[in-house]
Amino acid sequence: MIKIGIAGIGFMGWIHYLAYQRVNGARIVALCEQNPKRLAGDWRDIQGNFGPRGELVDVSRMRCYPQLQDLCGDPDVDLIDICLPPSAHAAAAVLALEHGKHVFCEKPMALTVADCQRMVRAAQAAGRQLLIGHVLPMFPEYAQARKLISSGKHGRLLGGHFKRVISDPLWLKDFYDPRGCGGPLLDLHIHDAHFIRFLFGMPQFVISQGRMRGEVVEYCNTMFEFADPQLVVSATSGVIGQQGRSFTHGFEIHLEKATLVYESGVFGGEGRTIIPLTVLDSRGKAVTPDLGSPDAIDPFAAEIKEVLKAIRSGHPSPILGGDLARDAIVLAHRQTAAVQGRKRVRV
Repeated sequence: MIKIGIAGIGFMGWIHYLAYQRVNGARIVALCEQNPKRLAGDWRDIQGNFGPRGELVDVSRMRCYPQLQDLCGDPDVDLIDICLPPSAHAAAAVLALEHGKHVFCEKPMALTVADCQRMVRAAQAAGRQLLIGHVLPMFPEYAQARKLISSGKHGRLLGGHFKRVISDPLWLKDFYDPRGCGGPLLDLHIHDAHFIRFLFGMPQFVISQGRMRGEVVEYCNTMFEFADPQLVVSATSGVIGQQGRSFTHGFEIHLEKATLVYESGVFGGEGRTIIPLTVLDSRGKAVTPDLGSPDAIDPFAAEIKEVLKAIRSGHPSPILGGDLARDAIVLAHRQTAAVQGRKRVRV
């Protein structure tokens, strides 16, 4: 049994709590939260853009700490699950690792490449796992795409286009603060930067055209240039001012013998599947795989299973490893440099 301590009881802390209830072999034994009401188990004021509202939670069998130092010092905790604001990720992860804990940290890994490197070095020095919560590859359409690609059935990867656009998140006061949420590239596009890095490796250059909002990119289109000239990869991400479409994401992934297409979004508060995951094969067929009934918590449960597998095996996760997440942060910052300089930037 792997014993978990959750640091930070906000929306993601609540979602992780629900996901742990669906996974065997892990038990939440401790919490850390500075809000006394939430530390006592009243999570009813938690609400996000998916999943159920928070509830009253029985914390009587958990050790409840207002300070992270005390959670990290708990000898009964094996893994610290960090659900704190992005600006606190690096310091919290390093502290936990220095106390000999494994770390599962929500994305983005950190706000700067230097902080990501500090986290990776701390994990190496401690001999502990550092895993980052990039849940996107666990969502049904993305998980099925991974499966189809790795099977080799449709030949090798030739590239693709990835899309992730939201309306202005007016409720997040520090969304455009590079020292707060980090802006659209670090908070939003980082999902696709990570997935691109996972599928294709690290590009050599990026070419990005976009709009700045203060110190961060508000919206951009990016071409990722790889050593392999056959790979053609691009992404669109950022914020638009029209509030009627609060979210949309999707992809078109090209293989030698098939193209995988998918797009969904939220329009006027209503979720819509614009194009269900569809496989366009070389014989002229368009096949829509059965992905089962959608459940908002299931991808997070799958993510936690991957975390537990890595800890038990002692081998880094090929999906959630810290090196991969760090590379996604590198890409986001190089894209920002490309937009600012209006030039091709070496990665």
